[in-house]
Amino acid sequence: MARKNKSVKKTGGGLKFWGRHAIGAALDNPRRVIKKISGTREALATLDLPEGLPVVYCDVADLGRMVARDAPHQGMVADVDPLPDIWLGDLLDDASAAGRPILLLDQVTDPHNVGAILRSAAAFDAAAIVTQDRHAPPESGTLAKSASGALEIVPWIRVVNLSRALDEIAQAGYWRIGLDGEGTELLSQAMGNSKLALVMGAEGEGLRQNVAAHCDVISRLPMSARMESLNVSNAAAIALYAEYTRTKD
Repeated sequence: MARKNKSVKKTGGGLKFWGRHAIGAALDNPRRVIKKISGTREALATLDLPEGLPVVYCDVADLGRMVARDAPHQGMVADVDPLPDIWLGDLLDDASAAGRPILLLDQVTDPHNVGAILRSAAAFDAAAIVTQDRHAPPESGTLAKSASGALEIVPWIRVVNLSRALDEIAQAGYWRIGLDGEGTELLSQAMGNSKLALVMGAEGEGLRQNVAAHCDVISRLPMSARMESLNVSNAAAIALYAEYTRTKD
């Protein structure tokens, strides 16, 4: 039975995606509505375009005016709609997600970081990422390009309150591990044998106190004393790798 904690309603109109990986993955995603694709004949010839999709052939200069300055569009730009909302409860009830980690991001706002985290989440078979709707970036061409196709693969759930989401995740049997440089034990010691929810804080500020209070344990990554911290996307990749290899042993 689906639980009540729904992801919040996304706002905003259409988006522009660019680059071969982001657009190719969008074309392969049946949940993604693509309204139009523009590009050079050479670039679009590399894609398997569905019948009926509006296509506009144009030159590189025209494409450059459609996207952010210096965006690496690789000869193609797509007009798309945001993905449909996802319920957290539906994910927790989904048998295909069982045994795979959930990654929660506490006010990580840089779209490049979130895109890179999505890419790691896809690589290491995470069930989903969860963010608060506020203080998290929206879907965008920049984020999709950084995710290199993973935005279409990994469910992204937006919730109103991250602490309440952590309570719901605990009720579903997950062990909640917050990652922080001041953690009381190493991640490998904190993992145990339960289903895992890994919680990452923003760079600089780390986990907020209220979010940390809704974790079962606060752990840290093993790291040389010569370096104080890692970029959040790098830390997420290491944590997901550690969980992925643990479940494969």
